[in-house]
Amino acid sequence: MSGWTSSSFLYQPPISSPHPVMGPRARFSRLELQHIAIAFVVLTADLVLILLRDAYYPGIPRADLISAAFGAAVAAPLAAATGFVAHEMAHKFSAQHRGLWAEFRMSPQGLLMSFIFSALLGFLFATPGATMIGGRGTMEEAGITSLAGPGTNLAEAAGFAGVAILLARFHEWFWAPLIAYVAFINVIFAAFNLLPLGPLDGKKVLAWNKGIWVLALAGAVAMGVFAYLYLFPWTTGPG
Repeated sequence: MSGWTSSSFLYQPPISSPHPVMGPRARFSRLELQHIAIAFVVLTADLVLILLRDAYYPGIPRADLISAAFGAAVAAPLAAATGFVAHEMAHKFSAQHRGLWAEFRMSPQGLLMSFIFSALLGFLFATPGATMIGGRGTMEEAGITSLAGPGTNLAEAAGFAGVAILLARFHEWFWAPLIAYVAFINVIFAAFNLLPLGPLDGKKVLAWNKGIWVLALAGAVAMGVFAYLYLFPWTTGPG
């Protein structure tokens, strides 16, 4: 998710006028790194809770519990890093490449709600924060920078899906579904952020180019259907 602002951390439409060039070099502040780290840890915990929710019930063999915990410890941080961190960094680097100020800011309320939903209901509803973008950019720059996050998720999802299918072909029934899960998390992040609502990326992409927005959202939906109907059954092994 990305937000545009001229001078403060408020969601505002992009300003369609030239902006002063700041240079393409990536910049991080200490505060931004702290916010990224906190959001990453909370989202990782959310995903661990979701992955283990159905694994822990009376009567399950201890060996299966250990396997489930190990799998969650691998898949959750990988999903959080690719689904969330890479998404936000794509926004950030795209904006900075165009000479705009860009830094991630977490949302404490959003992180708290995501943890509550994950712990109590077993599904991810994450609004960890947004990459705030300051300066005077054009509508095209807003659209391209907003598309960078979901586009990164879809590219990662395709890559992880390919790896999961390859692992399944070699009968790696432990690793294949974990990698498929990471692929699916990336699809979810892409599809959710492409919705044309509020501060989400889809609203800015739609305002810039309706055709590209339709293609991006259709691609995310198609990949989600593929993961649910084909990828998960393929990678869970025989029986």
